[in-house]
Amino acid sequence: MIELPLQERVRLDKWLWAARFFKTRGLAAEEIGKNRISVNGQVAKASRELKAGDRVSWRQQGVLREVEVRALSEVRGPAPLAQALYVETPESLEARRVAAEQRRQGIEPAHSITQGRPTKRDRRELEREQRGRVEWDRWSAKLDE
Repeated sequence: MIELPLQERVRLDKWLWAARFFKTRGLAAEEIGKNRISVNGQVAKASRELKAGDRVSWRQQGVLREVEVRALSEVRGPAPLAQALYVETPESLEARRVAAEQRRQGIEPAHSITQGRPTKRDRRELEREQRGRVEWDRWSAKLDE
C-alpha cells in the first residue's frame, strides 16, 4: 500500500486538492477566493495553514459539507488514502443523504409548467411582435441619421 508523506501544517487549497474535494488546486483556490470555504467557522484564505482537528465547511451542489481534518498531506494520492485525511460530520452526512434522496425522487417537470408549450398561433404572434420591434428599431435608426 502507498503511504502519503504527512506534514504538521498544510495550506488549505493544497489540502482540499489532496483530499480530492476539488479536481484541481486552482478550483479549490477559486472557491476559497470567493469566500465560500470556512475553517472553524471563519472565512479562510488559500494560504491558511490547517492542522489536525480543524473543521472545514463549504457548500457543494447546494449542500453544506463539513469535515474534520484528521491528517495533512500536500500530495494527491489514491482515493482511499485521501479519505483517511478527514472525517465527515454526522450532520453533513445526513444533509447529503437527504439531498440525494430528493434528487432521486426528483420533481416532475410537467408540474412546474403553468401554461404549457406555446401553440402554433402563440408562436406566430410572438414572431409578429418581435418583427414589429425590429422594424421599429430600424425605422427609428433612420430618423436619427
